[in-house]
Amino acid sequence: MGAEAGGPRDPAPGQQLRALFYALPPAESSFRTLEEVPDYVEKSIPFFITFIGLEFAVSWIRKRKLPGRINDGISSLSLGILSRLPDVLFRSIELISYVYVWNNCRLFELPWDSPWMWYLTLLGVDFAYYCFHRMSHEVNILWAAHQVHHSSEDYNLFTALRQSVLQKYTSWMFNLPMALFIPPSVFAVHLQFNLLYQFWIHTEVITKLGPLEWILNTPSHHRVHHGRNPYCIDKNYGGTLIIWDRIFGTFEAEDAKVVYGLTHPVNSFDPIMLQLRPLAHIWNTFWATPGFCNKLSVIFKGPGWGPGKPRLGLPEEIPVITGKEVPFNPYVPAYLNCYALVHFAVIVDLYTELLASMTMLSQGTVLLRIGFIILSLVSFGLLMENKSKAGILEIIRCLVFIGVYKLGYFRSQFSFLGYAYELAYKEWSDTWKWLKVVVKQDAKRQKSGH
Repeated sequence: MGAEAGGPRDPAPGQQLRALFYALPPAESSFRTLEEVPDYVEKSIPFFITFIGLEFAVSWIRKRKLPGRINDGISSLSLGILSRLPDVLFRSIELISYVYVWNNCRLFELPWDSPWMWYLTLLGVDFAYYCFHRMSHEVNILWAAHQVHHSSEDYNLFTALRQSVLQKYTSWMFNLPMALFIPPSVFAVHLQFNLLYQFWIHTEVITKLGPLEWILNTPSHHRVHHGRNPYCIDKNYGGTLIIWDRIFGTFEAEDAKVVYGLTHPVNSFDPIMLQLRPLAHIWNTFWATPGFCNKLSVIFKGPGWGPGKPRLGLPEEIPVITGKEVPFNPYVPAYLNCYALVHFAVIVDLYTELLASMTMLSQGTVLLRIGFIILSLVSFGLLMENKSKAGILEIIRCLVFIGVYKLGYFRSQFSFLGYAYELAYKEWSDTWKWLKVVVKQDAKRQKSGH
């Protein structure tokens, strides 16, 4: 059963599609060593794009409207890219910590190729995710990382890609008990499957799934989890299965129309601001709160806690939903939306090319590319907010791109984009030469007194 010893085996397209729905049985997804486990998440990118296109088509056919907005979609994708950039430099902390405990502390070794072991790990990974996910809503410092995923006021497949940079540095500890007896190769498969399954449930085009609603986490259940209606708060934490919520009393069925987002919206498309503002809020609240024990409570109790309140805050303080809530949506001219889309596509090209070639690049080149990608994502976010200084930052970003590309530090996977970059450099170079000529002529006129 499973793969032969050796390097990672690329899953066939049909297998990869089924991986999105946790539908690869033990015979197709059991591996002896960690090195053999495919990168199911990276191989799923074409399916992410396909399903997003299908969601847009179905929504347009049904409602004559798209399931989201350009600014929010770019923000979600920016946060998704940002969350994956640390993996370019470092191996996943979830796997590093797991392998360390397995190598040094394991109590016994269960068989990697047993079907019952596969199903036991499915339950173990999903229960660990439930525990982590619930703590991420009930512990303020964990919520500061996780809230990024809830910051969108739209609910679509783009939202599934809206991830936190910091969350992985708090989630790893919940998986460590499994490392005492479950082989890393089995764990690594289910860690990816659990994540992939949660992609397709971020949609409004699927309503109810009948009897499956009793066992599985579905789009209906997860819409509740992303709601800021009072009845939605702190409900439906499951990843693949909803049984944990039913067992521990955190289940809530979809009822009134769900309004998405945070109870106190951040109102920004800047990915760095979305990542760091909650931490800044905790920092300020920590120093403003009197008493050492109260200061610790600011960190380790719920986001709604305050002196004299219950651990998770007072339910009556949750803002009432009127149904007239207007998402954060600054006016941006149509041409600027088109501009942002085109340039964001260029960054996606640079990001995917970086993933494909990072083993052949120097550390300095990798850091340069990562720095430019972050600069670009911030610039796009400010453009979508129509900030006054966004234009200056974008001009600087474009000049940096053209110069660095000409020096050979950037390249495209597509030849037509390479031609476009060369043309942009030529136009920039010609303009620069023309400006120097104009400046020299003006200087001569001033000297001659004309």
